[in-house]
Amino acid sequence: MEKELKIVDTADGSKTIWNPQIGEHYHSRHGALQESRHVFLHSGLKFFQERNHADKINLLEVGFGTGLNFLLSAEYCIQNSIHLNYTGIEAYPLGTALIKQTGYEQFVEKGVWDSFIIAYQDALTNSAAITEYCDLNIQETKLENFESHQYFDIIYFDAFASVHQPEMWTEESLARCCKYLSPGGVFVTYAITGNLKRAMKALGFNIEKAPGAPGKREMLRAILK
Repeated sequence: MEKELKIVDTADGSKTIWNPQIGEHYHSRHGALQESRHVFLHSGLKFFQERNHADKINLLEVGFGTGLNFLLSAEYCIQNSIHLNYTGIEAYPLGTALIKQTGYEQFVEKGVWDSFIIAYQDALTNSAAITEYCDLNIQETKLENFESHQYFDIIYFDAFASVHQPEMWTEESLARCCKYLSPGGVFVTYAITGNLKRAMKALGFNIEKAPGAPGKREMLRAILK
C-alpha cells in the first residue's frame, strides 16, 4: 500500500500524504502544520495542561499517521518539563523513509526529530524513550482490537473523515477508545457533526464547539464528566 502514497504540499508550506485507496490526505490541505497545532496541540494538550496544571500526561492518539501530532506534542512537553506518555494506534504504520520525506524536521527542534526517527521502529514493538520527558508506543492494530492497561488524560482522534471511514466514527468505535479516558479527560478532533455530538453526549461527555483550523469553521472538544 505504501508505494501508492504520495507526498503533497499544503497551503502553509508543510507537507502531508495523499492516500488514494482511502481517497483522502493525512492532514488538511489548508495547512498540515496549522491543523496539527490548532486542533491537537493547542485545543487538546495545552488546554488540558493549563486547566489541570499537569506535569505528567498520558495521551492516546487514534490515527498516528505521519507522527506530526506527536512531534509537536513532544516538543511542547520537553520545553515545559512535562512528562509525556504517548500511545498511538495505527493499523498501517508508515515506513521511516516515507516519514522522513515529510520534512517535519524543519518544524521541531532537531533533537526531538532525530530522537523520534531513531526510536520510531522500536516504538512499534515496545515503549521507546524519545527523551527523559517523553515515551512513545505505537500499537499496530485497528481501533476495534485495541486494548490498554492504562487510562489516558487526552485523546487525539485523528482518523480519516467519516465519509471515507464511517466505521471509525460510530458510537461503538468512539466508546472503544473513550473507555480508557479518565474523568475530566479531554477528547479532541478536527471534525464536528450532529452524529458525533450525539454520540459523545451519549458517552457521558460535555461538548464544546471550538473554533476550527483553517478551512473549518468549528471543531469538537469534549470533556468527560
